[in-house]
Amino acid sequence: MSDVAVHEADHGTHGHTTTTGLSNNKVAMWLFLGSECLLFGGLISTYMLYRGRVSEGPRPGNVFDIPFTSVSSFILLMSSLTMVLAVSAAQNRDDRGTTLWLTITALLGATFVGGQVYEFTAMYNEGLGFTTSLFGSSFYTLTGFHGVHVTVGIIMLMSLVGIIKRSTIPGDKAEVVELIGLYWHFVDVIWIIIFTLVYLIPA
Repeated sequence: MSDVAVHEADHGTHGHTTTTGLSNNKVAMWLFLGSECLLFGGLISTYMLYRGRVSEGPRPGNVFDIPFTSVSSFILLMSSLTMVLAVSAAQNRDDRGTTLWLTITALLGATFVGGQVYEFTAMYNEGLGFTTSLFGSSFYTLTGFHGVHVTVGIIMLMSLVGIIKRSTIPGDKAEVVELIGLYWHFVDVIWIIIFTLVYLIPA
């Protein structure tokens, strides 16, 4: 096979590329994540503005269980490692390893979401409702919105596992796994910022 034919075959496998050297799919994902950064930036700014506005109900220091949230955060961060292993397995065309690590990543994410639901329930029982104070409203909006993103990521991961098992992914399988990985790493990085600003820096 000639060099030109090899180049064309590689190009067909990896999809159309842009002038940046990235595929159109990756550029689209980066643009989407950029818009998400703006959205989370607005939510984080709103929380930082209102976290001290407590006219009634508990204050942040009265309801935060930092040790518990730290464990949940560690679990979510570990899912980034398993996501890296999933991408590596996909690049090595190891479908079994890819589905295994994607499933573990989804389970770690589900554990984090379960911990967040438990935390919200405990806070509500302690008197912090969504409309109790501006602090409560901004806190639940920010962390709940992040929880929704993690849940969406879990759905994408498990859907990808099913698609891989049916071998119905069009184009480059490794790139599809990598795109989902970019979204998952973004969610993890955003949580590091939220955890630091919300839980570790006192109001």
